[in-house]
Amino acid sequence: MISTLGSSAGTQQAASLAGVSKAYKHFKLRNINFAVERGTVAGLIGPNGAGKSTIMRILMGLVQPDEGSVSALGKAISSSEAEAKQEIGYFSDDMRLYKPESIGWHMQFVRSLYPTWDDGYAEQLLDRFGLIPHQIVKGLSHGQRVKAMLLMILARRPKLLILDEPTNGLDPVAKQEILTELMRVVEDDSRTILYSSHNTQDVEQISDSITFIDRGRVIASNNRDDFLEKWKRIKLHAPEDWTVPVVDGLRLESRHRNLHVLSCCQFRDELHLQLQTPGVIIEAIEPMTLEEIFVSSVMRGREESQ
Repeated sequence: MISTLGSSAGTQQAASLAGVSKAYKHFKLRNINFAVERGTVAGLIGPNGAGKSTIMRILMGLVQPDEGSVSALGKAISSSEAEAKQEIGYFSDDMRLYKPESIGWHMQFVRSLYPTWDDGYAEQLLDRFGLIPHQIVKGLSHGQRVKAMLLMILARRPKLLILDEPTNGLDPVAKQEILTELMRVVEDDSRTILYSSHNTQDVEQISDSITFIDRGRVIASNNRDDFLEKWKRIKLHAPEDWTVPVVDGLRLESRHRNLHVLSCCQFRDELHLQLQTPGVIIEAIEPMTLEEIFVSSVMRGREESQ
């Protein structure tokens, strides 16, 4: 799971950022604090430009933060980058394979660099992903290239996978092939995945915990099941001059005449009684999808920052 830094011991953390900030001309990452526990899948969800890729690059030592500290697998990235990266698999859409060479050529090249390369597992991945070693990269589709790149990463058996939008632009079948393989990876509870996406369905399918980020800030973080259990949508009919009671976590999402739609991020049974005032008729209390929770969290965060 992703947690606040004080809530889990350092030995249980696969990766952590403490007080991390990074300023660019038109964007700033602000005081990022979270830790990813070993043996879990942590999802990082945010709109395009929210700061997901910057966080991933900082974790890989590709970008140096202006403030804060970063560690992966118990090693400070700033001082032990090369050693730490041996056990980290990193995927980004910026990465490229050599177009004139074959998949098999790339497999042999990566195998020569990493003693943890698993030949048997690599063969399994070729079969599961529908790839052929003599295929030339230049002739591969986008989905095949993504799967080939992930094969090079996964066959090394890294302890930590940092995956920056790996399913972006893939067709539904290719996407499911990759998500299924990632779920197999964490059957070994010593391995960890940090997975970023703007697609809530992908993250929901494989993640134990989820963090929402928007405009360079963490706006919410929790276990996936807690998000889905605690967030509720409330539909009620009330007079047009009715005002939403001041209750922690309760927010008006929309209103049309006397129909009010509210969301609550900390729903409890007592709230039902608090809303049942004269003239108010509760029509429904419904669960929310992760996408709806994400959108509401983003809008709440933007209102609070104004």
